[in-house]
Amino acid sequence: MPELPEVETVRRGLEAVLLGAQLRRVDQRRPDLRFPFPERFAERLTGRIVGALRRRAKYLIADLDSAESLVMHLGMSGSFRIEQGLSTGPPPSGMSTKDPAHDHVVFELSTGARIIYNDPRRFGFMLLISRQALAAHPLLRSAGVEPLSDEFDGAILAKVFAGKRTSLKAALLDQKLVAGLGNIYVCEALYRAGLSPLRLSTTLVRRNGAPSTRAMRLAHAIREVLEEAIAAGGSSLRDHRTINGGLGYFQHNFRVYGRADNSCARCGGTIKRVTQSGRATFYCGGCQR
Repeated sequence: MPELPEVETVRRGLEAVLLGAQLRRVDQRRPDLRFPFPERFAERLTGRIVGALRRRAKYLIADLDSAESLVMHLGMSGSFRIEQGLSTGPPPSGMSTKDPAHDHVVFELSTGARIIYNDPRRFGFMLLISRQALAAHPLLRSAGVEPLSDEFDGAILAKVFAGKRTSLKAALLDQKLVAGLGNIYVCEALYRAGLSPLRLSTTLVRRNGAPSTRAMRLAHAIREVLEEAIAAGGSSLRDHRTINGGLGYFQHNFRVYGRADNSCARCGGTIKRVTQSGRATFYCGGCQR
């Protein structure tokens, strides 16, 4: 499933085309994805102008001039691609396309561009929600702090970790604590911070509630790895594509994820693979404490 960097990469690509554009026509090609489409979905979108395109956790949110917002989730295999004009020629070298049989929604813009949503597994979804009700919606109301926000730091981590008797890995994957993080980037951030995923999250909080140096180190590592991944277009392990059909390449920068039994580049120790809450965890047994 796409994590925060992949969703943010898609958002930035779509924003360049969607912002200020009118949805001239919307072609909804099936009644549902993971959930049924909203009532009169295409009708409610047709003619609307996109005023902003935001990301909250792993959700894309397009604010419309109708006081509604289009909330989109990519699920396991969802992707967007942009077509300029009506060209049907082959894609440029190095780009990847997906089977058009899985093109489920097509947005035709006033600029002449088309945005196509493709989703072979149909685990993604699209909702239309009143902007006034957005913050209180069940999908969004419990989302944790944004790790790329200005306020995200060691003190925020100490606050959300206080009293939590769970491992660091489990705490960082809890979307109610920190929004948008997934398995890949948690493993990579913990490695950069030199912290074991098995360590209790409360050990990053001092007795007076202040953040420890470990908490500050971890906050910095999380931001650093996310920003580097976004700059690289995310990680393409299976389904992720950028909006022009290209691959992300941050997977070439993995230091521990998927590297079990390899040597650690930092200390020479062996990278281990363990299972936590049903998820694979990769870490260095030598330098992550």
